[in-house]
Parts: sequence; structure tokens; C-alpha cells
Amino acid sequence: QVQLVESGGGLVQPGGSLRLSCAASGSIFSIYAMGWYRQAPGKQRELVATITSGSSTNYADSVKGRFTISRDNAKNTVYLQMNSLKPADTAVYYCNAQIRRPTELGYGNYWGQGTQVTVSS
Repeated sequence: QVQLVESGGGLVQPGGSLRLSCAASGSIFSIYAMGWYRQAPGKQRELVATITSGSSTNYADSVKGRFTISRDNAKNTVYLQMNSLKPADTAVYYCNAQIRRPTELGYGNYWGQGTQVTVSS
């Protein structure tokens, strides 16, 4: 069993900041990539940012310069620091991780339950 639990969402005003956290737990052998995706009402889920175990990162163009993804490998945790938030950032944010379990071959994709981020005045 693998579980990803997000936290840190909430309601903020435009220009504000939030820091999301996602901790992986359970039967884990190793974690390669971790990332954040988001889904707004009526839209498909989109990539926000990803980070590998070697700390290589990539970002959606819409968040470059405003969001920063990082991870603590010892804690199996990924973070998303979100600054200069805009109403367009309003969405449910989902944590994703590529995790190798002791009883499985390769890496499987796992998702958290999502955390709501609302940017509104």
C-alpha cells in the first residue's frame, strides 16, 4: 500500500503565497519523480511542475518564475512553493509520484487525493 497525502491548500488573495506539501508513505522501495498537477472546474488535469530524484525540474509555462518545486528525499516529501498567486491558479492540486514498491517491477504512478487552492479577493 502506498499513500500520498497533500496539505497546505486554502483560500488566499491574489498576490498571496501558499506552500503545498505531499508526503508519500507505505510500502516504498524508492521514488523517482514527484510532481504536482492541477485541475480547474471544466478543464482537464494539467502538469504544474515535476522534480526527479536528482532534483531536475520542469514547470508549466504559466507558473514559471512564480512556483518552485522541491523535495526532501529522506522524508519522501515534495513541496510546491506558490508565490504571486492569480485567480487562474484556482484548482484542485494533486500530488503525483513514480514509486517503486518492493514487490513490483519498475515504477508505478500514484496520486494523492488533492488539495483545494482558491485565489480570490
